[in-house]
Amino acid sequence: MSFVAAIGRTVLGFLAAIGRVSLFAWATLTHILRPPFYPREFGLALLNIGWLSLPVVGLTAIFTGGALALQIYAGGARFNAEAVVPQIVAIGMVRELGPVLVGLMIAARVTSSIAAEIATMKVTEQIDALVTLSTHPMKYLTAPRVLAATLVVPLLVGVGDIIGIFGGYAVATGTLGFNAAAYIQNTVDFLQLRDITSSLAKGAVFGCLAALMGCYFGMNSGRGAQGVGRATKGSVEAAAVLILAANFVLTGVFFSL
Repeated sequence: MSFVAAIGRTVLGFLAAIGRVSLFAWATLTHILRPPFYPREFGLALLNIGWLSLPVVGLTAIFTGGALALQIYAGGARFNAEAVVPQIVAIGMVRELGPVLVGLMIAARVTSSIAAEIATMKVTEQIDALVTLSTHPMKYLTAPRVLAATLVVPLLVGVGDIIGIFGGYAVATGTLGFNAAAYIQNTVDFLQLRDITSSLAKGAVFGCLAALMGCYFGMNSGRGAQGVGRATKGSVEAAAVLILAANFVLTGVFFSL
């Protein structure tokens, strides 16, 4: 019976955590839609999440695209299907690898930063100071970051898709002997509009989840340095798992119709 009780406690704790996160997400949405607004915080969040994430997104995408081209060429050579490299690189980057890798990079870079920043503010009682000044902490700290991530991560995904396809193009034309014009034409002809829209939609969802987890764990962190560390670690873990789970669900929604 103790084993069954342990399973029950785990399940109840998991359901309670889902409930807390859902209520936090709903509260965040209501604060995004209601004034007052803080454009300065929103602008700083756009800069931090978008512009400053471009180097890591670009490097990740270009190396992934190049490695993908090499792998597809090596695998296709076993079946005399080397010519499919442009098509598979394009669809692989746009449908899956681009959004997922950008989402995970944002989780590693932005989610951890948001969680550490807000948790430190809580430890140093800066959040209590906001309340004293009649400023709602979620409206000032959470809403601008979640909104900025939801809007700017799709742009990062689009840039990552283009750079990843370029990485495959550079490897294919530079070392695998593909014709440059034919490679680009095959890429353009093979991609469909829903591939691009699904990629950007995934980016919006992943950005929202990444920022939401950073704000949630930061707001609910424990006291002291250990509390900040646990909040930062937990936020990245939760964001990464939720991004992968959301990718599975969204892939089924977009490509099973």
